[in-house]
Amino acid sequence: MISRRAVLTGLGGLVLASGAYATGAYRSAIAAADARLVRKSSLIETTAGAFEYAVAGSGPPAMMIHGTGGGFDQGLLFAHALREKGFRIVSPSRFGYLRSAFPLDASPWHQADILVELLDHLGIERLPIIGGSAGALTAAEFALRHPERCSHLVLLAPAANLTGKDPVEFSALQRTTLNAVLGSNLAFWALATLAPGRMIRTLLATDPALLSRVSPEEQRRASLILDGLLPISRKTDGLRTDGVWAGTPSLTAYQDITVPTLIMSCEDDLFRTAETARHLADRIPNATLRVWPEGGHIWLGHDTDVAREIADFARSH
Repeated sequence: MISRRAVLTGLGGLVLASGAYATGAYRSAIAAADARLVRKSSLIETTAGAFEYAVAGSGPPAMMIHGTGGGFDQGLLFAHALREKGFRIVSPSRFGYLRSAFPLDASPWHQADILVELLDHLGIERLPIIGGSAGALTAAEFALRHPERCSHLVLLAPAANLTGKDPVEFSALQRTTLNAVLGSNLAFWALATLAPGRMIRTLLATDPALLSRVSPEEQRRASLILDGLLPISRKTDGLRTDGVWAGTPSLTAYQDITVPTLIMSCEDDLFRTAETARHLADRIPNATLRVWPEGGHIWLGHDTDVAREIADFARSH
């Protein structure tokens, strides 16, 4: 019969081995995040400080502005299918994300003005602007303030408070999850590893049950978006600022936007952007609205549809 001491010793060894495995897996995840980012972007000096961006693909340019928790890499991922349709993607990191500065004025309109400096640096006169999630706030301000530089405006799963009430409602458990992961790479990695479904629901506002109904490519895209939130510690300022601007009643004069506008969302987006999209379509003159029945906040199962809609829209106007 195995002695109690032998059993306890064996359990202790398993705990140590599990801890060593977890430490190694965490380090591997951080190394993968660093490898995804290093030497993939460029920096320019602007009137707001350092500003990060990346350019990928060939063809007519289009700018993809990332959402909450992103950076230039998320923008490139959001626009991957559009790039395959023959567009050159310009993807900035917004204020407080990755290597971009976090100025005292981190408003969407200040960000929009800095994007003009980026276009001047790249020698691009005019292009479509696509804003995903909280990036839609900056995209709309760019179209409003600089219509001569914006050929088309696309608002994709747009985050905005248009009714005086924050459309994002978190449960107590979700708020606990958010507070745990903000600023902590280890906490984020642990929760994403142990409870990926909860993280997809909480941070990506998408029902994880959808994963079983989409293609392997779309399942991988969801995984890449979630993994791409690392390193969360280099995005804390941007994350908290997005929460403020997306939750505060919007000051943007959407009714004054004059460029051709396409608005897209999914009915089951847990951040309720379908409702926001309809309000925007009512306010922006002659806007085109497209809402899919399901897909969540990351339009799961509709990435090729989104790219096709944007490409057709940009080429038909």
